[in-house]
Formats: sequence, structure tokens, C-alpha cells
Amino acid sequence: MDAYYGDAEHHYGGSGHGIEAYGVTRAFGTVPALQGVDLTVPYGQVTALVGPNGAGKTTLLLILATLLAPDAGRITVAGHDLAAHPERARTAIGWMPDQFGVYDQLTVDEYLAFFADAYRLPPAEKSRRIRALLALVHLDEYLGRPVHVLSRGQKQRLGVARALIHRPRVLLLDEPASGLDPRSRVELRDLLRSLAADGVAVLVSSHVLSELEEIADRVVLVDRGRTVGAHAVADLAGTGRVRWRVRALDPDALDAALAGRPDAGEVVRLPAGAEVGPLTEPEAARMLTELVGAGVPVVGFGPASGALEAAYLAMTQDRR
Repeated sequence: MDAYYGDAEHHYGGSGHGIEAYGVTRAFGTVPALQGVDLTVPYGQVTALVGPNGAGKTTLLLILATLLAPDAGRITVAGHDLAAHPERARTAIGWMPDQFGVYDQLTVDEYLAFFADAYRLPPAEKSRRIRALLALVHLDEYLGRPVHVLSRGQKQRLGVARALIHRPRVLLLDEPASGLDPRSRVELRDLLRSLAADGVAVLVSSHVLSELEEIADRVVLVDRGRTVGAHAVADLAGTGRVRWRVRALDPDALDAALAGRPDAGEVVRLPAGAEVGPLTEPEAARMLTELVGAGVPVVGFGPASGALEAAYLAMTQDRR
């Protein structure tokens, strides 16, 4: 995190929540978007906001970023009441929307300097800050070059730098990995974990559930404008029955062993194995032990989906 904080010492330690939202509602005409969302985002953790299209995630993020007013509800960000003091909350918020415009006529460093000036960064700090952030998002080679030469993924990384320009205590990201290549996705994951480790309250919305599971400490599930669950990601594992994938060096031997097992559930043949279940973790462990004991050369055995994806699929089961 040295590149993020530069030569200054900043650590947002301590307990508490960067965001507290209760009973948040918002309608667009006669169409309800949020119908009583409750949400807390602790300092020092990454909270994932998960839900199907139309669940109200972006509307909620826009409200938290002070860009949209709620119809009802109570919200505080970094201890500031959004209804009474939105301008104080904005000084603590780093915001990266799903799609954002860039000023193509500016260079990369001029673009960040514009936002540094908006946040009134001291002139002596601004230049160091910009260079540190460009290095952090691996765009330092584009110093002095126009924004319009950047690819979509590079512009996404520039958006991350823009959101961090004023060292926010609360970070809001809507689909931040959109357009990023695999290496950039890994670097974004590491950056968000580092920010959380330093005490920043991070709220991220994404449809890439496998990546959220690697990033997030907590998940808040929303559907039809309501909060339907909040869990520690670590607690989701092993709490339900999921499908499992088995890989074996001898697929025929695996097929024969599974054919005689009533507990295998629906068996789907795969090129190098099979998918079975749904099973709980203890049931899956027993099956693996018995397959190996029967001489099946198993080389891979694991959930067909992550715990977060399983929770999401269970939440949206009635939408099939």
C-alpha cells in the first residue's frame, strides 16, 4: 500500500461502519426500485452487493454516492447523515460507476489533476499523488498521453485511480472489473484487499460471483428492491447442498462406480469425469472416500460452483 498512501501515513483503523442504511426506498414514477433496503458496510472489510438485474443495486449505489435522493430511509456515510450533510459525506467517498465518461481532450495526468483540484489536494502533494496512483494501476507509462488512446480496460483502471485520488474512507464500485483482462482483475482484487486491510470500507457490486468470493468478507443479497440476506462469505461454505464435479483418469470406471450409488443424485457425464449431486460437504467427502476406495483414479473433486454462487442461485430459484 505504499504506492497508495505515498509518503503519508493513513490508516482508518477502529471499529464501526463506513455505511449504515436502513429502510431505504426509491421509486421512479410508479415503478419501485428500492422497497426498504438495509445495509451496513464495516470499515476494514470488502462487502459484496449481489442480486439479479433489476434488483436495485445501481440505484442504491447512486444514492450512497449522493447522486440520487432516496424517497425514505436513514443513511450515514463515514458518520455523516446524507440527508443533512451530503457535502461532508462526499469528502469521504470514492465512487466508480459501471460506466463513466472521460475527458478525451485531457492527458491522463491532467485528468487526475482535475479531480485532485476538485478535492482541493495541496499543490505540493498533487503531483506525487498522481504519479503514485498511475503506478498503482499500471498506467505510469501513459503519463502525459491523451486519455483517448487508452483501451476500455485501461480507462477502467484510470477510473479506479480517480476514485482513490483523495484517499477515501468509503469506496463504492459498480462492476469495477468490467473490461479488465485477467491480470488486471487479479491486481484489482489485490488492491481492494489491501485497501480493506488498511481500514477502508469497500462496497463492490459485480456479476462475476467467483471473483467476489475471493475478494469479499461479507455479502449482502438484494432482490426486488429488498435486502434478503447478509452473510459472512466464510459462513456460506458448507451450509447447503450443491452440485459437485469429479474428474478421473478412467471416466468409464467413474461412470460404473457412480451408476450403483443412489446418493449420487443426477449424474451428468463430462469430458473427463462427471457432475453429481446436490450433496452436502459431509456427503461429498464420504463419496470421495468410497470412490477412491473402490479403485477409481480420482484426480479432481470440488463444488461445481462457489458458495456465493450457490447462495445467489438459491435466492433466484423462482426466476427460472
